[in-house]
Amino acid sequence: MKKIAVVAANGRVANKVITEAVSRGFDVTGFGRKENNTKAQHYVQKDLFDLTSEDLKGFDAVVDAFGAWTEETLPQHSTSLKHLCDILSGTDTRLLIVGGAGSLYVNKEHTATVMEGPDFPDAFKPLASAMGKALGELRERKDVKWTYISPAGDFQADGERTGKYLLGGEELTLNDRGESVISYADYAIAMVDEIEKGNHIQQRISVVRA
Repeated sequence: MKKIAVVAANGRVANKVITEAVSRGFDVTGFGRKENNTKAQHYVQKDLFDLTSEDLKGFDAVVDAFGAWTEETLPQHSTSLKHLCDILSGTDTRLLIVGGAGSLYVNKEHTATVMEGPDFPDAFKPLASAMGKALGELRERKDVKWTYISPAGDFQADGERTGKYLLGGEELTLNDRGESVISYADYAIAMVDEIEKGNHIQQRISVVRA
């Protein structure tokens, strides 16, 4: 049985990941600031920034589901990820990050991103930029077994669980219907599959509904 920790466990994506992992027989511990609202077998009420290496010792994988949306908290995408990397540095524990789609590339040269496109909503640019900056900093970490998983452009909280997805890489991937869409539930399947298989150490991957 794999032991995994989910940080910022009370969020909606985190809840889907926890539910998926528990249903497959994983031993899951949630860490969150608020009271437990998850299906994790174990729960620790503790802020991400207060976590120590001892807290995360013995886990096969840690899922980082941290999110911040206000102007003053957006820099925490970088600082929270750095903190988790620092306390996992040099260990065999894998770190899997719930990422964003804005930093996916739209050309083979990897010089243009989704968030730089003319149709990208202005309201989401600060968030996408903050998450893209955090990813860039993560790429410099050679001391952590990280995997960054970007969802499709249309990331649907209440979308159906189809049980199928396509695995992509650094570039925005469309399915055969020309869509870039995935539900939280199907994203969670991809996340837990990656925990099980561990095929993409120190890589960014992406997922889209099949």
